Amino acid sequence: MTKKLSDPKNTIELIKQNQFAFKKKFGQNFLIDGRVLDRIVQGAGITKEDDVLEIGPGIGALTQVLCEAAHHVRAVEIDRELIPILEKSLSDYDNVDVINADIMDTELRDLYPGPFKVVANLPYYITTPIVMKLLESDADIESITVMVQKEVAERMQAAPGGKDYGVLTLSVAYHAEAEIIANVPPNCFMPRPDVSSAVIKLRRRSEPAVTPRSPDHMFRLIRAAFSQRRKTLINAVSNDVSLGASKAELEAALQELGLDTRIRGERLSLQDFSDLSDILTA
Repeated sequence: MTKKLSDPKNTIELIKQNQFAFKKKFGQNFLIDGRVLDRIVQGAGITKEDDVLEIGPGIGALTQVLCEAAHHVRAVEIDRELIPILEKSLSDYDNVDVINADIMDTELRDLYPGPFKVVANLPYYITTPIVMKLLESDADIESITVMVQKEVAERMQAAPGGKDYGVLTLSVAYHAEAEIIANVPPNCFMPRPDVSSAVIKLRRRSEPAVTPRSPDHMFRLIRAAFSQRRKTLINAVSNDVSLGASKAELEAALQELGLDTRIRGERLSLQDFSDLSDILTA
């Protein structure tokens, strides 16, 4: 019978037995708190009807809990040295496949023919690229429940006007509804990270939150607006020559929307940016 890795003693024992050395380049911090593992799986709403993609299973602590809750789990692990450890820790489960690959080079559509959910304790150094790959994918992903750095989670679900509100907030909101479902202190990991963490659930929208004439233009507008946060939107956006919008055009567009011409980008909602983009591309 495979030992449950929700018990920290078993995690330590498995790591020592296999003489595993943590690698900073992969951002390896393994979860060792059973309550947090259960909270992630419950928060993700995993049932025996669900196929699950796990990214970065590590030694398999979360994978074990997922296998017990889900129909099937496909775990993608970049570190080749972890594969034989995962084969041991998951030997009791016949509903899991472990794939040694980089998720950024993986075609998500090929993982499951039908809908699936993503659950992961993400490496913090590459959180945003992974989340955006998942959100922008044409794979049938129902939801994404991931452990991330707390400040990143706060940026994902921030409201207009605050310091956390920005490009990431709006990019996530375009594709999904975000909800922080748990805060996790450093002592729940091995080794302990230098930052606090949070579990955030992203429910993918069936359609984008807004429908601008040109999504590409809208996001270029958003990036320009936040490139110099302390400047007014007019000054920040007019400095981006690729958008071709003069200060006079931006002022007229803001007035048409009933917005203060001295407004900063952080005060605009996603709908505001969509409407502004449509006026500028008309």
